[in-house]
Amino acid sequence: MSFISSPPASLCILRLSAIGDVTHVLPALNCIRQQWPDCKISWIIGKLEHQLVHDIAGVEFIIYDKSAGREANKTLKQTLKGRRFDILLHMQISLRASLASRHIQATYKIGFDFKRGRNFQWLFSNKKIPYVPHQHVLDSFLEFPKLLGLNTETIEWHIPVPESDRLFIQKATHNKRYVVINPSASNAVRNWGADHYATIIDYLSERYGLICVLSGGPSDNEIRLSQTIAEETKNKPLLLTGQTTLKQLAALLQQAQLVIAPDTGPAHIANALGTPVIGLYANSNPYRTGPYSWLDLCVNLYPEALLETYNKTVEQVRWGRRVRRDDIMEFITKDHVIDKIDLFLEQWQD
Repeated sequence: MSFISSPPASLCILRLSAIGDVTHVLPALNCIRQQWPDCKISWIIGKLEHQLVHDIAGVEFIIYDKSAGREANKTLKQTLKGRRFDILLHMQISLRASLASRHIQATYKIGFDFKRGRNFQWLFSNKKIPYVPHQHVLDSFLEFPKLLGLNTETIEWHIPVPESDRLFIQKATHNKRYVVINPSASNAVRNWGADHYATIIDYLSERYGLICVLSGGPSDNEIRLSQTIAEETKNKPLLLTGQTTLKQLAALLQQAQLVIAPDTGPAHIANALGTPVIGLYANSNPYRTGPYSWLDLCVNLYPEALLETYNKTVEQVRWGRRVRRDDIMEFITKDHVIDKIDLFLEQWQD
């Protein structure tokens, strides 16, 4: 039973980052759009993340530029001056987001429960979603519309991908079937070894006749890792790291036969676009942060990493705890990944 008796006239979503989490918000957003079509929805979002979703119809996007520091809050305050929403969905537990929420006037401010509302997030809301243990991040976001009395059984993402970007990728890949490897994560501790990726690229070429495309952002570290991988292969991949816009990257992921990546934004974009993903997980639990529709394809060495590092099982640690060690991805062997490739591609080839 919802605490509101009728659909609100206006609703604001506060989720600034990161790209993966922004994709996790989309099913909740679509629940609201479809069941409350007359509700005016605004989304306060990070500058980079906005590039991925800016063309979703019927949503007002308000950009929060984190790089501007304190000025970002001043700009937000000025932008929202004189405005009031019926409901705020405060869907981020960072202190930055909570401080930003002070400038959003709303009758109901819904946040996480006390147990999950770290960084004092629970202090910045007057309604809380219920605590549910052991949830995937996406499922925790669905608790927000569920609290409002909406049906959350249908999960849809709907990321628009322009036809021009699809054509750009078709030209770049010469209309061939390909596998995308996005080797870099925002936290370098989640990056698998370049030599391992090179072995996988050669395996995909020699066993299945598939070309590989290396993707990623424009940072020096990402470009350098992709170049090192390419140098160590016998069957050279197509190198697109740092050479695509975010929408072009989405088009690349959408048209791939398969994506292989650690816990990073592009893995979740691929998942949202319906592309199979082999996620590489040792630092974190894929059942909390993995590619939502492809958890069975994940290489999951998280339990082994926990046991060796802390002598703890998954059941004995806080849900969401990460394993902190520099060599964490070495728990994943090439055979682990090849087994998952065979599991998927042999069925596809048949």
